[in-house]
Amino acid sequence: MPRWRLWANDDEGSAALEFITVGVILLVPLAYLVITLGAIQESLLGVEAAARHTARVIGQSGDVDSAAANSDAVLASVIDEYGMDAASVEVSMSCTPAGAICPSAGATVIVTVSTHVSLPFVPPIFGLDQAASIPLEAAAAQKVSRLWGTG
Repeated sequence: MPRWRLWANDDEGSAALEFITVGVILLVPLAYLVITLGAIQESLLGVEAAARHTARVIGQSGDVDSAAANSDAVLASVIDEYGMDAASVEVSMSCTPAGAICPSAGATVIVTVSTHVSLPFVPPIFGLDQAASIPLEAAAAQKVSRLWGTG
């Protein structure tokens, strides 16, 4: 039998190489997936907390001035706590019933907070970080007391 045929049938030592190759091929995407899902989850929890706490503070404040000051402070605190980019966070507020002064006594305040999460390790060249971003949005409602603003 020719010598090269014996060498071609010899599998000794190739299992470790195959394990390392397949392990790296599977491990790298799995690690990236875990990192990406962690970043999305952190921002999602932050957006939800920002909407909920801001709506609650507005509903429990005594007047318009304290509602504005307290909601700004709570929003800044939540953004800092969850490590979100303050420039990418957008907040909107509306009230029901429609046409009511927002916020006002007896109305329901609806606070909507939205942001974008950039995927990890995507470079900010040619706008790739913006193209590879995931939009997140959360809304929360809080009933304002009928006695709001009276004292």
